[in-house]
Amino acid sequence: MQTTALKLYSLEYRQAKTYLIAALFIAGNILLPQLCHLVPQGGVRWLPIYFFTLVGAYKYGWRVGLLTAIVSPLINSALFGMPPVAGLPAILLKSALLAVAAGFAASHFHRASLPLLAAVILFYQGIGTLGEWAMKGDFFAAVQDFRIGLPGMLFQLFGGWLVINRLIRR
Repeated sequence: MQTTALKLYSLEYRQAKTYLIAALFIAGNILLPQLCHLVPQGGVRWLPIYFFTLVGAYKYGWRVGLLTAIVSPLINSALFGMPPVAGLPAILLKSALLAVAAGFAASHFHRASLPLLAAVILFYQGIGTLGEWAMKGDFFAAVQDFRIGLPGMLFQLFGGWLVINRLIRR
């Protein structure tokens, strides 16, 4: 049985490829939430705004991830009102934490395993929840992703692993 090494990249801001790839992941982070919002509580249950940030940052580095993390929630909010402007600070915080954590894990460990992806997801959600609690002053609202968004975190874990390891191997 032949195995192929997983290729992970760390693109720089001075490379045009960084912006092209980020634009593709931003488009994914615009389309996927629109699909999820077709069902009641689809956004809070499936956490779609984070999926392509995770994949982009893990596969192509924290810079692609950070561009995706910042630009896609702003575009979604401006075009569709979701996330609402009041929710943007918490989502931007979690998205940025995700991009940095995923980029770090990929560059440090050079592989995308389920335990590593789980650690990245738990890191950004854990620290992000504390930040959201500090911003909103409402613990119950801050833990919403853990109360309602577990299917989304599982989708990030297993779907992210599948996309990184099987669909975009090059």
